[in-house]
Amino acid sequence: MDTRSIKPAASENVVERNIRLTGEVMRYLAEHPRIFGFLPDEFELVILPDDDPEMRLYNLDLLEQYTGEDKAVVFARTKFLRANISETVSVYAPIAA
Repeated sequence: MDTRSIKPAASENVVERNIRLTGEVMRYLAEHPRIFGFLPDEFELVILPDDDPEMRLYNLDLLEQYTGEDKAVVFARTKFLRANISETVSVYAPIAA
């Protein structure tokens, strides 16, 4: 079964965790501006926490629903439960073949 076809419920807890993690990733990007030199000018940022499957599925669902075809997608993989997020963020920008 394709788990992406299942629409995860947006519990307040998932939304709150997502907002908090998004803020942490944005702070990381602001503290490491050189990363932007490797990213497209316009992109959708999708945060995929390795240790929170509920949030990961929710964010992939949002990507499927709202991403425009004209924007590149950049994935930020991280571990949500780590105290120091800068140790766990990995940014990936898939390149079209």
